[in-house]
Amino acid sequence: MTALLEMKERLKQIYSKTEVFIVPVVKFLLAFIVLNTLNDKLGYMKQLDDMTIVLIAALACSFLPVGVLVLLAAAFSVMHMYALSLEVALVGLCMYLIMYLLFFRFSPKDSLVVVFTPLLCALKIPYVIPIAVGLLCAPSSAVSVGCGVAVYYLLQLIIDSAPNIRTMGDEEALAKIRMLVESFLANRAMLVIIASFAITVVVVYLLRRLSVNYSWTIAMIAGVMVNVVILLIGDLLYDINLSVGSVLLSSLLAIAVAKVIEFFRFCVDYSRTERVQFEDDEYYYYVKAVPKMTVPVSTRTVKRINSQRTRETAAQAPGSRQGSRNVTTERVSSAHNGSRTAARPQSRGGERRSMTIGNASNMSDQYDENENYEEWP
Repeated sequence: MTALLEMKERLKQIYSKTEVFIVPVVKFLLAFIVLNTLNDKLGYMKQLDDMTIVLIAALACSFLPVGVLVLLAAAFSVMHMYALSLEVALVGLCMYLIMYLLFFRFSPKDSLVVVFTPLLCALKIPYVIPIAVGLLCAPSSAVSVGCGVAVYYLLQLIIDSAPNIRTMGDEEALAKIRMLVESFLANRAMLVIIASFAITVVVVYLLRRLSVNYSWTIAMIAGVMVNVVILLIGDLLYDINLSVGSVLLSSLLAIAVAKVIEFFRFCVDYSRTERVQFEDDEYYYYVKAVPKMTVPVSTRTVKRINSQRTRETAAQAPGSRQGSRNVTTERVSSAHNGSRTAARPQSRGGERRSMTIGNASNMSDQYDENENYEEWP
């Protein structure tokens, strides 16, 4: 565990020093993956399905807020819909406006949630989202998760309906709109998943806020169980063709991701929990203090000092002699015991005296002087 904590501290130090470079690179990669996924899934407008345009757009997103990526992804998808049909673009634009109003009203700071939810749904690992959001965000973020799920199912509906839309003529514009709207609202799988994810987010948030020991672990396990139970009940009631094996595997992956999040965000030592009670003129206070698990990062310092002192010659100062002094000091911060060795000449008989002193800091000092000294005690 100590090695993991040291790795965590080193990663934090690296991030603090290189944040100005890491954040733009991560935003660039995220934008590149999202826009490429849209082009692969839709791809109706060939002009957008160009690597140069994707790279330019991703580069712009790397220096702009994450909300710009949400707007740019929505613009890409609407233009692909327009290349398929004008009616499809109108339906998509109206859906996006409704979701934007809900998102802007309840959770305007959850742009990453709106981006990651449809992306992970496309990658077939969507059950990581409600657990992670419940651990890191507020209950209002359930709206952002629901909007992300709705975006994924809207795009999936357009992909599945594209062959029928192409066969329908321009005179059947109302039929296209009615078909898309009715199919979207009647999608029971989408409604079940939105409800399941929203309830899971709230349950995880409430449990991880408790003052009991291991609240985050309890919250993630309870959230996974609630999510699986709601999905299975929805599958039994509405026959949404849910893959039980996929749900279980994705739930296990969600627990693994949640444990990583807990390690970096909420790593505490419950064995050193303290309970404090105090009062003022109006209240009594009962406080439970749980210390965080931290370790100092080991450092290695090596210092070498070499000094040469030349004295006056015997002709200028009778009775004096030339001497030199060399001091070498090496300090190594470590957890192991070390030794200290000092060698200096004695004043009588020209003999030298050596002494080795053990210490706990692995420090090695050497002294060598051609001068007269008193006896060491």
